[in-house]
Amino acid sequence: MVTKRKLLAQDLAECGIFVALMVAAAFIQIPFPLVPLTFQTVVSVLAGLMLGAKKGTISMTVYMVLGLIGLPVFTAGGGIYYVLKPSFGYILGFIVAAATAGLIAGRAGLPLWRYILAAMVAFLADYAVGIPYCIVAAHLLGVKNLLNLFIVGNLLYMPKDAALCLLAAILARKVCPLIGVAIKKRAGK
Repeated sequence: MVTKRKLLAQDLAECGIFVALMVAAAFIQIPFPLVPLTFQTVVSVLAGLMLGAKKGTISMTVYMVLGLIGLPVFTAGGGIYYVLKPSFGYILGFIVAAATAGLIAGRAGLPLWRYILAAMVAFLADYAVGIPYCIVAAHLLGVKNLLNLFIVGNLLYMPKDAALCLLAAILARKVCPLIGVAIKKRAGK
């Protein structure tokens, strides 16, 4: 029973770390037309790679819920009205990206190509949710030049996110086995 409580506390702490990293990534911004350049996609992918599908998904869902209930954790604040913003699709995509990365990567100690595959598919999953949401929301808000929005507000970010997700895969491949060893030593295994 004590072991389960320790594991639960450890799980909560791990998820909490990635929620905090996601908030920090939202506020580390590089000014860019329409939407500031952030590091949130890579954090969501890293959450899936390092925590696995379940805890990665939980951490990104907690981040989204915190923002929707009004805590200023999103790039422009927080609140339920955020669902009307074209960029909210990417926040939903962070959940999908973490789940995808975790499902494909599986567990620590896998070959690097598996981490890279997981990171790239997760990156694409985030955009697969984010782009359609962005275009539909913008259209509903009366934006006329949707092609320009698609290019400037979406496609321009993809090379940066792809490169960062590649680095995240390499980092996760190196760090996950070390964390696994540290956890086993703490648990007395």
